[in-house]
Amino acid sequence: SKSALGWYYRHMRARFGPAIANVATAHKLARIVYAMLTTRQPYHDVGAEASEIDYQKRQLHNLEEKARKLGLSLVPLSAPTSIAEMQPNAT
Repeated sequence: SKSALGWYYRHMRARFGPAIANVATAHKLARIVYAMLTTRQPYHDVGAEASEIDYQKRQLHNLEEKARKLGLSLVPLSAPTSIAEMQPNAT
């Protein structure tokens, strides 16, 4: 499925295998249902694409933090693709 929960299952399955992915996804679903029942708010699915983007942002942040702790800096391999990326921040 193209839901965030489907993305989570596929991500866990790739990391740990189908048995652990089933349990992890069921646990996540149980937490979602519990939150819905206790807060009386509907579930809002952000979708698989948003989940993947968030995951990539977290990976990049964690990698930058590891590099900083080691006294290193990251340099992108590809050239900027837009004019906005070429200009330094004017803040």
